Amino acid sequence: MANNNGTMANATTMSYSSQSRDEQQHGEDQGGGMSSSHHAPSLAGSVLECPDGFGGSLLIRIQNMSATADLGVRLDLKQIALRCRNTEFNPRRFAAVIMRLREPRATALVFASGKLVITGTRSGHNSSLATKKVAYILERVGFQPSNHINFKIQNIVGTVDVGFPVRLEGVAFAHPSHSSYEPELFPGLIYRLVQPRVVLLIFVSGKVVITGAKTEEILAEGLRRVFPILLEFRKMHVTSLPNESSVDADTIVPSLPPMAASTAAATTTISGKGKGGIDGTVQVAPRVRRGKDLQNVVLSAMSNV
Repeated sequence: MANNNGTMANATTMSYSSQSRDEQQHGEDQGGGMSSSHHAPSLAGSVLECPDGFGGSLLIRIQNMSATADLGVRLDLKQIALRCRNTEFNPRRFAAVIMRLREPRATALVFASGKLVITGTRSGHNSSLATKKVAYILERVGFQPSNHINFKIQNIVGTVDVGFPVRLEGVAFAHPSHSSYEPELFPGLIYRLVQPRVVLLIFVSGKVVITGAKTEEILAEGLRRVFPILLEFRKMHVTSLPNESSVDADTIVPSLPPMAASTAAATTTISGKGKGGIDGTVQVAPRVRRGKDLQNVVLSAMSNV
């Protein structure tokens, strides 16, 4: 195959091998017509600064990027799994070769149709570089990738901390058409934006996960649209009131002279004939309890005075 298409093989080798060799020897990232991001490669993840619309800014940390590419050639997955390092192929479980790259740190899914899925990177530059490396590896095995591999970023996942707790119940009640909140199943609120088309996972702590964006601008725009809603339902700190059980029962007794109150609480009279006493009354010491029982005894004694 290499003899029949010698010219194309040389052209393809020049477009992919020079970048890969420089990366292996010096660890440098050079050129790449497919790269559309201004972020430099970073193992710690790219950080995107987004204005919140209220004079401040929020920092979105990109956690993962997923990209696709089409090599334009049919591939023998068994041959790739046998001849390439750091690969895994189990056709009974998944109909693709799983290829893991060390630098940039990424995982590639290689399909027999020539389609690639690159995931695990944290910048568009690294996604583009990983795609080029996979194409170069497959070329060394004996396949001839196309010069135009149709590289596209399909999904960007970012996280942000808005800095304050959020009342998720209020957000779900005020925006039922966009929100889905089932705390028994998932602790976060799922908020779906129509424009831009992104999905946000909002947690009560103020942490937000944004997914579904294909560009960093869309990622920032989605957060910019939702931030005023989060600010509206910001959870405020409330000072706890004194515990009712700690209130002394004596404070609810009506104001009486000390002697009258003690006498009224100690005894009460019941009428009857031949029960003792000159007027037929018997002095009974009631069972006095705390709280409301004490109040009832005092009020009953007052009514009899």
